[in-house]
Order: sequence, then structure tokens, then C-alpha cells
Amino acid sequence: MGKLIQDENLKNKVFVFEDRDEAGERLAEFLKDLVDKNSIVVAIPSGGVPVGKKISQKLKIPFDLILVKKITYPWNTEAGFGAVSIEGDYILNKEAVQYTGLTDEIIEKQKEKTIQTLKHRNEIFRKNRPFPNLTGKTVVIVDDGLASGYTMFTAIQMVKRKNPKKIIVAVPTCSKSAVDKLLPEVDAIVCLNYRDFYPYAVADAYKNWYDLTNEDVLYYLKEEKE
Repeated sequence: MGKLIQDENLKNKVFVFEDRDEAGERLAEFLKDLVDKNSIVVAIPSGGVPVGKKISQKLKIPFDLILVKKITYPWNTEAGFGAVSIEGDYILNKEAVQYTGLTDEIIEKQKEKTIQTLKHRNEIFRKNRPFPNLTGKTVVIVDDGLASGYTMFTAIQMVKRKNPKKIIVAVPTCSKSAVDKLLPEVDAIVCLNYRDFYPYAVADAYKNWYDLTNEDVLYYLKEEKE
């Protein structure tokens, strides 16, 4: 069982960060004693990119993307019933699948559609570079928040197969249910704004919240190289 590290001053509060960049800077302070030179930050696009980039810059450790994405319903591209990685690791929300009556055929079709989206992201964001070697490294997986935790769970499974030394999940904000789901899978979860009440929304942690476009992500990646 991993350890939860939180900022007690931010527990159960809303609108505690100006934006993702500021959240990343504050997260870096809580991570500095958990990483070393043999560490790497891998961020989940799109929202995790500004957060992860700030952590990487502050702690002076390498940065890359980990391509995972929620699998959405055919009739609602905002809602998901699971998540998948570019390498095929996936998890389903069995309750959601059962409730909506999704067939195996629809599940497979939506999963493959999501993998194709991830391959497109790999091409435009990473230029199809090989994924970094994680063997023996402390891997910090970053997103802008944890709601259900399914996307992060999939990222963790992908990283686990690559024999890291440690896995740390780092997010500015998180729900209790997501932490309960993920804590047994990792060495630590660093979440500054832990909330144990319902309803929970990642956006409620930020004063300035917006969905990032592909162009926004490319801007951050370009800035990273400069």
C-alpha cells in the first residue's frame, strides 16, 4: 500500500490554484524529497502536460508523455466507461458497462477508436519516438487531477510493465474514491487538494480552468525544448 501525501491546508477546499502551471510549481515542492537524478516525469495529455512540465523544470528531471485516454461512449464523447493506453493496457468500469448494456462489440470498437486517437497524438506530440526506458527509475506520473482514477490506473499498469524502481502519482487535486483505488498500486500519491466529499470535479480546484487543445499541448512541448 502506497502513502498519501497531501497539503492539509488545501483539504476539501475549492479554487485553490490559479491554473495548471501554478499547481505544477506547488506540486514540485512536495516532490523534491521523493525524486533523484534517476527519475522521470511522464504526463498524461492534455491537462497533465502543463503540470508535468513545471515539475520537470523545477526538479530538473526528464519529461515525456504517457499516452492513455478514457474510452468514451458512442453517444457521449465526454463520458467514459474505462481507459486504455497506446500499448493496449486497459480497465473497464464494470458497473457503467453493465448499467448501459454495452456489448463486447461496442466496447472493442470504442477501445480501438481510442487507441487510434492515441497513435495520432503520439505522431503529433512525440513524433513517434520510442518510449523512454523506465527500468530501475522513479517514475512520476502526472495529470491535472483524479476524478474516477481509471485513466491514471491504466497509466500505472503501462508503467509497471517497464520495471520501474518506484511509481509516484502526482496530481494537484484528487477525489477520495480515486485515491482508494490507486493507492494499493503505487509507492505514493502526492495530491495537494484531497477532497472526500461528493460531487467531485477536477475543474473546481482551479480559478482559471479550460480544456487544452492540441495546439496548447504543442506550445508547452515546444517550450520544454527551448
